[in-house]
Amino acid sequence: MRHRVAGRKLSRPTQHRKLMFRNMMVSLLQYERIKTTLSKGKELRSWMDKIITLGKKNTLHARRQAFALLRDEGMVKKLFDVIAPQLKDREGGYTKIYKMGWRQGDGAPLVLVELVTFSIEKEKKKSTVEKAKQVLEKVKLKKKVKGEEKEKEKKEKKVKGKK
Repeated sequence: MRHRVAGRKLSRPTQHRKLMFRNMMVSLLQYERIKTTLSKGKELRSWMDKIITLGKKNTLHARRQAFALLRDEGMVKKLFDVIAPQLKDREGGYTKIYKMGWRQGDGAPLVLVELVTFSIEKEKKKSTVEKAKQVLEKVKLKKKVKGEEKEKEKKEKKVKGKK
């Protein structure tokens, strides 16, 4: 019986499973959203909650523990300096899971796991007038640069002709 046994084995040896989740954590911290299978996504939640809780402590010991797990200095820095401060008032539940359907090859259920801090940066839609102004500015700059190049060539020809 599996009473009170936490975690999923996912049909993998322990070392492979640990390395897989460490890589998934680094990817999730880097891109703030990843696509994976449902069971891996649900298990990844608990791993991420633990690492973000370390980030919220913001001590040297917590940084060293996080580095021991992530093995990527850039992601540890991002965790402690960017992600954890955004989640300082939140008591757990740092990830969202969206179901996306099934994988084509084997029918495995796919999910999108993202940090709750993730937001898609939308660019303001520019009117056609603003787009036209930008294009005209670029054209003017190019003409100006070409005009300056021609003047330099003329000056060089005059200098060569005098010698």
